[in-house]
Amino acid sequence: MEAPRVERLFHARRLPNDGFLLLLLLLYSPVGLCLLVLRVFIGVHVFLVSCALPDSLVRRFIVRIMCSLLGMLVSQNDPRLRDRTVKVYICNYTTQFDHNIINFLFSCNTPMLNGVPGFWCWARGFMELGTTWSRSELVEHLKQYVSQEGSLPLLLFPEEVATNGRVGLLKFSSWPFSIQDDVQPVAMHVQRPFVAASLPDSSFVTELFWTLFVPFTEYQVRWLPTVCKREGESNEELAVRVQELLAVELGIVSTHFTPADRAEYLKRLRHIPPETSTTARNRSMGARARVPASLSGIGLFAQEDGRLSGMAQQVKEVLPHVPLNVIKRDLTKTSCVDTTIANLLEGTVSFAAEDTSSGSTSELALSATGTELKHSLYGSTQSPKPTAKTFARSPTARHLSLQERKDALYDYARSRYLQKYGSPSEQEQA
Repeated sequence: MEAPRVERLFHARRLPNDGFLLLLLLLYSPVGLCLLVLRVFIGVHVFLVSCALPDSLVRRFIVRIMCSLLGMLVSQNDPRLRDRTVKVYICNYTTQFDHNIINFLFSCNTPMLNGVPGFWCWARGFMELGTTWSRSELVEHLKQYVSQEGSLPLLLFPEEVATNGRVGLLKFSSWPFSIQDDVQPVAMHVQRPFVAASLPDSSFVTELFWTLFVPFTEYQVRWLPTVCKREGESNEELAVRVQELLAVELGIVSTHFTPADRAEYLKRLRHIPPETSTTARNRSMGARARVPASLSGIGLFAQEDGRLSGMAQQVKEVLPHVPLNVIKRDLTKTSCVDTTIANLLEGTVSFAAEDTSSGSTSELALSATGTELKHSLYGSTQSPKPTAKTFARSPTARHLSLQERKDALYDYARSRYLQKYGSPSEQEQA
């Protein structure tokens, strides 16, 4: 199965794209606000009850019933599948309340990795470590903790950040698997009507608001068989094996993306301008983007946004002999102007070069490659150095080949600019 892109692992917006669901959410809003006010008072009582009663089966049952009034519905496949001898449970990360949901079913502790210990850490149900730990110190501390008699099991989230849980799993960190050799995976599936269950940059207060606002949030917990470390198996290999088991159970894929990729995605997301109302309306109504007449015979009718079209125009200005549909088709794979230009110049992508003088496609160039394109662009007056036709084994040779391609591209772009706008002296005279 092809690995998804990192943006598909997270919800980009809270509200639905579908216009009908958005209308239903608008009609539900008065009811949701009333539920929110009522559930705030109930939530205060839930917090007081959980603080007053000692940790026991009775307390978990009462808190679970009261939380169902808050709209947090919890179900599990079979409680007998939980291995009570295991000290470390591994779960996928979907919302900021996952550890609380598991605590409704059995008592466990989850250390807070990112946050300051104190009242807020304790109130949210995390395990207080007392200080900021490095990963090696954290592992040693948790090893000592689970070795103590009567200590509660640990619930750990190797993804370390929440995803939408519908497309793929982030790469599991290996440190949770170095605490003990036996771990039990726990699959968590979350769904709620109208709005997304979580956003990557949302705060705890915002997530709590939407949880109390919507009619309900359903949490489905599924216990998987205990996984034991094989002889000679490293912690990284065990992490990959458990990740694959959870991905199969959830019906999604396991990826190699890390929290650093998530941070980079959020950085890009903040710099993307918001959609215009017309674009958003067309997308919500399922409208198809218009296809230029030059693409009518290509069979490439994928919906393209303004960003893809803008990048295609940049490539077209540098390589006018390349058909626009070929440029867009390669941009959908690379999402990078420089990479697409390099593919076209190196001959990685075959195409029929257009005759810009007559406006028609030359029938003699049906098998044109990047090398032929460079000769047709530069003509006989310029003869750039030929690049290597095979992938060089030496890093130095590969670097020189790349530099040759860059120099040839810069020379051609400079000549195109001078032909279109003239030299600076000519511009001043004009």
